[in-house]
Amino acid sequence: MIIKHLKQFEKISSIDELKRSTKTPLFEFDIETMLFCKENGLEYAVKTVSIKEAVIANELGATYAVVPKDKAAQIQNIANEYLFDTKILQKAVFDWEIEKAALLGVDGVLLNNPPF
Repeated sequence: MIIKHLKQFEKISSIDELKRSTKTPLFEFDIETMLFCKENGLEYAVKTVSIKEAVIANELGATYAVVPKDKAAQIQNIANEYLFDTKILQKAVFDWEIEKAALLGVDGVLLNNPPF
């Protein structure tokens, strides 16, 4: 299971910010930004809120799709069925949510406040 900390990412909101990013960029679902990343061979994380967005993110080469807790299992099942290269990260606030995500079979979690 992948455990990522929010501090490992840099939240960006434009391609200009992306060009200056020193960490793995994290941004809201945006096809133009994802295409830029794919065309330039960049690793990136994208926030997705639906199966459709997760499928598109995978197609456009996202390293990680950050998904809401209530959609994580459903999106992970789709990712497994279609052999996504994109890893699914469930949003998590508390470290005890790691176990819940693991039991659901989710690739990993993105912790806001890691205890370590």
